[in-house]
Amino acid sequence: MTKTLPISAVIYFLLMLLLGMYFAFAAVQGPSGILRRVQLESETAELQAQRDALKSDVDRMRNLTHRLSDNYLDLDLLDERARDVLGVVRGDELIIP
Repeated sequence: MTKTLPISAVIYFLLMLLLGMYFAFAAVQGPSGILRRVQLESETAELQAQRDALKSDVDRMRNLTHRLSDNYLDLDLLDERARDVLGVVRGDELIIP
Protein backbone atom coordinates (compact mmCIF):
# COMPACT_ATOMS: atom_id res chain seq x y z
CA MET A 1 0.00 0.00 0.00
CA THR A 2 1.46 3.34 -1.04
CA LYS A 3 1.09 6.35 1.07
CA THR A 4 0.52 9.66 -0.72
CA LEU A 5 1.55 13.03 0.55
CA PRO A 6 -1.19 15.47 1.38
CA ILE A 7 -1.61 18.25 -1.13
CA SER A 8 -0.66 20.88 1.47
CA ALA A 9 2.79 19.26 1.91
CA VAL A 10 3.40 19.36 -1.85
CA ILE A 11 2.31 23.01 -2.03
CA TYR A 12 4.51 23.84 0.97
CA PHE A 13 7.51 22.07 -0.62
CA LEU A 14 7.00 23.87 -3.97
CA LEU A 15 6.56 27.22 -2.23
CA MET A 16 9.79 26.73 -0.26
CA LEU A 17 11.62 25.61 -3.41
CA LEU A 18 10.46 28.68 -5.34
CA LEU A 19 11.31 30.96 -2.43
CA GLY A 20 14.79 29.46 -2.21
CA MET A 21 15.31 29.88 -5.95
CA TYR A 22 14.18 33.51 -5.73
CA PHE A 23 16.67 34.30 -2.96
CA ALA A 24 19.48 32.47 -4.79
CA PHE A 25 18.73 34.49 -7.95
CA ALA A 26 18.62 37.75 -5.96
CA ALA A 27 21.96 36.92 -4.30
CA VAL A 28 23.62 36.55 -7.70
CA GLN A 29 21.76 38.97 -9.99
CA GLY A 30 20.11 41.45 -7.63
CA PRO A 31 21.04 45.09 -7.02
CA SER A 32 23.37 44.08 -4.19
CA GLY A 33 24.29 40.67 -5.60
CA ILE A 34 27.62 39.13 -6.44
CA LEU A 35 27.72 40.30 -10.06
CA ARG A 36 26.95 43.90 -9.07
CA ARG A 37 29.72 43.78 -6.49
CA VAL A 38 32.25 42.60 -9.09
CA GLN A 39 31.12 45.41 -11.41
CA LEU A 40 31.48 48.01 -8.64
CA GLU A 41 34.97 46.76 -7.75
CA SER A 42 35.99 47.07 -11.40
CA GLU A 43 34.62 50.61 -11.63
CA THR A 44 36.38 51.49 -8.38
CA ALA A 45 39.72 50.29 -9.76
CA GLU A 46 39.22 52.35 -12.95
CA LEU A 47 38.29 55.47 -10.99
CA GLN A 48 41.30 55.05 -8.69
CA ALA A 49 43.57 54.81 -11.75
CA GLN A 50 42.03 58.01 -13.13
CA ARG A 51 42.48 59.70 -9.76
CA ASP A 52 46.15 58.72 -9.65
CA ALA A 53 46.69 60.04 -13.19
CA LEU A 54 45.02 63.33 -12.26
CA LYS A 55 47.15 63.61 -9.12
CA SER A 56 50.23 63.14 -11.28
CA ASP A 57 49.07 65.90 -13.64
CA VAL A 58 48.34 68.22 -10.73
CA ASP A 59 51.80 67.59 -9.25
CA ARG A 60 53.43 68.30 -12.62
CA MET A 61 51.43 71.52 -13.04
CA ARG A 62 52.23 72.54 -9.47
CA ASN A 63 55.94 72.03 -10.19
CA LEU A 64 55.77 74.09 -13.39
CA THR A 65 53.83 76.83 -11.64
CA HIS A 66 56.37 76.90 -8.82
CA ARG A 67 59.23 77.11 -11.30
CA LEU A 68 57.60 80.14 -12.95
CA SER A 69 56.72 81.89 -9.69
CA ASP A 70 58.41 85.05 -8.38
CA ASN A 71 60.16 83.12 -5.60
CA TYR A 72 61.81 80.63 -7.97
CA LEU A 73 62.28 81.64 -11.57
CA ASP A 74 63.72 79.06 -13.96
CA LEU A 75 65.00 81.14 -16.88
CA ASP A 76 65.23 78.15 -19.23
CA LEU A 77 61.61 77.23 -18.57
CA LEU A 78 60.53 80.86 -18.97
CA ASP A 79 62.41 81.10 -22.28
CA GLU A 80 60.90 77.83 -23.51
CA ARG A 81 57.34 78.82 -22.60
CA ALA A 82 57.68 82.34 -24.06
CA ARG A 83 59.03 81.03 -27.38
CA ASP A 84 56.34 78.35 -27.50
CA VAL A 85 53.54 80.86 -26.88
CA LEU A 86 54.95 83.48 -29.27
CA GLY A 87 56.01 80.96 -31.91
CA VAL A 88 59.56 82.32 -32.08
CA VAL A 89 62.52 80.09 -32.95
CA ARG A 90 66.19 81.01 -32.95
CA GLY A 91 68.19 80.50 -36.13
CA ASP A 92 70.49 77.88 -34.62
CA GLU A 93 67.68 75.66 -33.29
CA LEU A 94 66.42 72.50 -34.88
CA ILE A 95 62.71 71.73 -34.33
CA ILE A 96 61.67 68.09 -34.11
CA PRO A 97 57.89 67.61 -34.01
